[in-house]
Amino acid sequence: MGFGFVFPGQGSQSVGMLADLAAGPHAALVSETFAEASAALDYDLWALVSGGPPERLNATECTQPAMLAAGIALWRLWRERGGAEPQVLSGHSLGEFTALVAAGALPFAEAIALVRLRGQFMQEAVPIGSGAMAAILGLEDEVVIEVCREAAGGEVVEAVNFNAPGQVVVAGERTAVERAIEAAKARGAKRALILPVSVPSHSTLMRAAAERLAERLESVHWSAPRLRFVSAVDAAEHHDPADLRALLVRQLSSPVRWTDTVHALAARGLRQLIECGPGKVLTALNRRIERRADFECLALEDEHSITAALAAVGAPAQTHGN
Repeated sequence: MGFGFVFPGQGSQSVGMLADLAAGPHAALVSETFAEASAALDYDLWALVSGGPPERLNATECTQPAMLAAGIALWRLWRERGGAEPQVLSGHSLGEFTALVAAGALPFAEAIALVRLRGQFMQEAVPIGSGAMAAILGLEDEVVIEVCREAAGGEVVEAVNFNAPGQVVVAGERTAVERAIEAAKARGAKRALILPVSVPSHSTLMRAAAERLAERLESVHWSAPRLRFVSAVDAAEHHDPADLRALLVRQLSSPVRWTDTVHALAARGLRQLIECGPGKVLTALNRRIERRADFECLALEDEHSITAALAAVGAPAQTHGN
């Protein structure tokens, strides 16, 4: 029995995230983490995170380094406050990069530069305005897959995020996504709505971006992860550096199988699954996926939630770091 950590991806960012922690007793740790990220980017990432503007923070090439830095700041704070290493790590999309940094497979500064390029490659793969993503709520996974087949009409629209039972995200060319929304509503979807993103992440339209990412990943210094890592690409454990590199390439144009991944994590005998990153998006999904009475889903985002999580796993809950 033990606990696992999961790291969120894009969509959990907000201007002012981690502000409470940056003003608290561990301000130096947050500041140092973002300073390290800023040095890799050649701009002040903390200024963007704390002051915006939102449209710049929400630009993919800025969101990805910001979420990675926030996740690692919380990870370092967890460890500084006496939190034990989790038995297993995972992440949702971009969160897999954060998990691999925490696991010691990727150096933090290199990962920051890498995910900025990842974001640029993704945006450049599809002209702005021509791609879209939509959330489909209240339909079975197979029905959503069938809806996408019916709506394609020679264009691309695919189920790309299996986030929780009855919650699937589709992506592709905007006109095909719009047809899929109407088809989903006709099938009885509770809701079907366009998401405020322009990049059709995890669809086959990202293959060009994946090819460019593959070239960049060859020059990154990799190590075998110190901690067990389960990928949301296939809900399986991976540890070989060459395998991890190939996985992150494949990930860009493959669905996120989050429901299967959470079940795979729970099957390892975990008692807690802790989200390490701003917001509680994954925690809400995790609770819908794994409903066992003895399985606890927690989130780290401020001093109170960190203290609660430390108590839940039996770690000391000191207030100040060393």
